[in-house]
Amino acid sequence: MVGLGAAGSVRVRTPLLDRLVNQAGEVSISRSRIESDVAQIKGALSDLTDNLERLRAQLRDIELQAETQIDTRMEAARASSQGFDPLEMDRFTRFQELTRMMAESVADVATVQRGMQRTLQSTEDSLAHQARMTRDMQDDLLRTRMVEFDGLSERLYRVVRQAAKETAKPVRLDIIGGAIEIDRGVLDRMTPAFEHLLRNSVVHGIEPAAQRAAAGKDATGSITVAVNQVGNEVAVEVRDDGAGLDLPRIRERALATGLLAPEAQPSDGELANLVFQPGFSTAAEVTDLAGRGVGMDVVRTEVNAMGGRIETASAPGLGASFRLVLPLTTAVTQVVMLRCGDRAVAVPATLVEIVRRAPADELTPAYAQGRFRHGEHEVPFFWLDALLQGSARGAVAGRSAPVVIIRSAAQRIALHVDEVLGNQEVVIKNLGPQLSRLPGLVGMTLLPSGAPALIYNPVALATLYGEAAHAATQLAVAEAARAALPDAPPRATPLAPLVLVVDDSLTVRRVTQRLLQREGYRVTVAKDGLDGLEKLAGELPAVVLTDIEMPRMDGFDLVRNMKTDARLAALPLVMITSRIAQKHRDYAAELGVNHYLGKPYDEEELLRLVARYARTAGVS
Repeated sequence: MVGLGAAGSVRVRTPLLDRLVNQAGEVSISRSRIESDVAQIKGALSDLTDNLERLRAQLRDIELQAETQIDTRMEAARASSQGFDPLEMDRFTRFQELTRMMAESVADVATVQRGMQRTLQSTEDSLAHQARMTRDMQDDLLRTRMVEFDGLSERLYRVVRQAAKETAKPVRLDIIGGAIEIDRGVLDRMTPAFEHLLRNSVVHGIEPAAQRAAAGKDATGSITVAVNQVGNEVAVEVRDDGAGLDLPRIRERALATGLLAPEAQPSDGELANLVFQPGFSTAAEVTDLAGRGVGMDVVRTEVNAMGGRIETASAPGLGASFRLVLPLTTAVTQVVMLRCGDRAVAVPATLVEIVRRAPADELTPAYAQGRFRHGEHEVPFFWLDALLQGSARGAVAGRSAPVVIIRSAAQRIALHVDEVLGNQEVVIKNLGPQLSRLPGLVGMTLLPSGAPALIYNPVALATLYGEAAHAATQLAVAEAARAALPDAPPRATPLAPLVLVVDDSLTVRRVTQRLLQREGYRVTVAKDGLDGLEKLAGELPAVVLTDIEMPRMDGFDLVRNMKTDARLAALPLVMITSRIAQKHRDYAAELGVNHYLGKPYDEEELLRLVARYARTAGVS
């Protein structure tokens, strides 16, 4: 039996704990919505207060007018020698009575307004108290998800022992800061990355014992895993005392695989970052431990997917280190909301280095060169929406525009945005298996308005889509420069193929028009053959679709008129009709109809015919 003073523990299933954390997050989202509604009520109450003051001022003016009327009547009463003046006998006009009633109504509204202000203040205090309690509850629930890093120690020791045995290298692993607690979800997701980094250190970093002894090192290699917590982040550093990154070998492999141009002169840091490229490996042969070129790429992808960053350092003969900076928990985080056009996205606050206002004359060369000067360095410059495959270039409305410097490990980029909406604490929702592996997407959250917002890592987006974004931006810049030239000829925009639909049925015309427009065609409609001939007097279509039975001029007469006109004779004709007898088909073929379809027609067959004739018209 456990004593009352003893510390007890309860075993809780992990899914139940995750649901509790999720429900606590839903409470936070609901509170944010209530706070947003209260803010709107506060704004409306402020407007009511202003209107009430204005109404009081207007009422005072009306009362002055009423008093003037009373004074006038008193003078008139004295002049007529009446026994009592209007004040002594309460002989007020209806206007004066209304002013008194209005004054009482304004006083009543003012009383209600003061009551609403007191209630609103009390509500704000209660919401602030509830926010503190919710935050404490979230912190306690998140603390229950925390596990010590030492829980992985046996697994990591086993990985190093196995790799050392297979490579015949004596290696020692030390774990520093293992008592630091990390969210179980973060730890579970990053465990394969830690294991791969340790294998890499044994295979690529630690030298054979004889080589180490010749270099004056201890024959037993040393690998250290150091865990350190800084604020809401935890840094896990894997370092070894081996030979360090083989930068000449990395450069050689990069040239061989086309990752580097022969004339390129990359820095040591840029060469070190090449180890994260998909399929890159410096191993001479493929083994169970190395050579496939998939490990480091997966490590960086996982780190970026969690909104973290990875930093690399190396010294020849002294060793290499990989420092993974990860969020302490993936349930609640701080984000910076950015707006570009109509799109609002979130960026983890830990990635935002600085927000500054850039003059318009700095943004013009930045768009032209794709680079932006930040301090003493030039960093890649992007319009945020271009990285999201939206608009190619942003507009500068005033003298300056916000530019956000994003930093992930040693990489920095500059983002031009329309507006920085502010900092928010948000609850990260599960993306699900369909979106969890989407590059650059960290997570999603719900805003106080109830609208979803995606959380991105812009550095990861720039790594994957930076070249395409720069190409689209350069094209937009060139188009803008071309349009600015006074005598520049307008660039011809290719038009979609035109299709003429001739049918007396409004339903058929609409259905066929929508079908073709959905496929990207331009469509002109005519209600009979005569109307069709009038439409053909303008732009020639790529193909004509016509019915047979129509008022004023039927389909057969339309075809005969087209065949006698040299300008229209070569146009492809597809007849779509409910008359499917062989006699009608033969007569249509005799007139020169290319294809004959019965109603209801097969949409796929019609689209194939239209596409074929549209291609033929485009070639001609």
